Amino acid sequence: MDTFSACHPFLNFFYFTVVLFFTMFNQHPVFIGISYVGAFSYSFLLNGWEKTLKHSFLLTLPGLLIVALLNPMFNHYGVTMLYYVKSSGNWITLEALVYGVVLGAVMFVVIQWFSCYNKVMTTDKFIYLFGRIIPALSLILSMALRFVPRFTAQLKVIRNGQKAMGRDVSEGSLFARIRHGLNMLSILVTWALENAIETSDSMRSRGYGLKGRTAFSIYHFTRKDKYVLGIMTGLFAIFTGGCIKGAAYASYDPRILLAGFTIQGYTAPVAVSPLLALLTYLCFAAFCFLPVLLDVTETIRFSYSRRKETTDLEMTYQKIYQTLEQEGTDR
Repeated sequence: MDTFSACHPFLNFFYFTVVLFFTMFNQHPVFIGISYVGAFSYSFLLNGWEKTLKHSFLLTLPGLLIVALLNPMFNHYGVTMLYYVKSSGNWITLEALVYGVVLGAVMFVVIQWFSCYNKVMTTDKFIYLFGRIIPALSLILSMALRFVPRFTAQLKVIRNGQKAMGRDVSEGSLFARIRHGLNMLSILVTWALENAIETSDSMRSRGYGLKGRTAFSIYHFTRKDKYVLGIMTGLFAIFTGGCIKGAAYASYDPRILLAGFTIQGYTAPVAVSPLLALLTYLCFAAFCFLPVLLDVTETIRFSYSRRKETTDLEMTYQKIYQTLEQEGTDR
């Protein structure tokens, strides 16, 4: 568990809500790039480099490329012509291609953030925040957000069992592979339905959602959480104000117009000072990298504390040894 995961659940939920919202509804390349580096760094901290690279470049990157290539094939807005398709009689434009890359990058970064969200925002944290406000909806959302990782793990178990019996999708003819795949899918769906019924019966037997029901909680809002919340609120207010002033302006139709940049001799219709744009980018970057910075700070503090304790212990032993030597000399 990293340092940020040990913070109050409200801080975890607030952080992921902000970064996901600004990533999904912001099309400025600088913001998307900052968000990606922050998501990649935090995923590296939580999941390790091997799983992070596998998830990023083997699973998500192909989706980004597909979206980036499909958009200019169906959308032909823009004024910068790149290639003429004779079969359809349409032009492939630079603006449509760049916008496709942006859309694919947004999807790519959001998936990366959700991999971190599933690791930090556990079911007990989500139910702790919303169990009393919206008990039924909080349970449904908690189960839905855990859908992909739990089903992926169960699918591996099912496939290992089927493979041991010679019924894997990689064995046999084409029709046999299809039959084996459908069989595993049937087993997975059956397990999902049974698991949903068991969860529902378990929560009902515990009185979940009843009025006046009490619940034990291990979460407390500490002084450290107050400091972290103050930093997050300050950074959020600054880069939100910068976005409202136009620092996040981006348009790709009919020309590429980005706030703070001059592209092909054209500037964005909003006037944003370079200082305000730079301050907005830096505050958003600090917000995205906050979990990593907290973990690095805690690691440095822990190392310093260990060195100090070791030094104090050595000095204590040295004083004891000198005292014993002095007593032996006096005798």
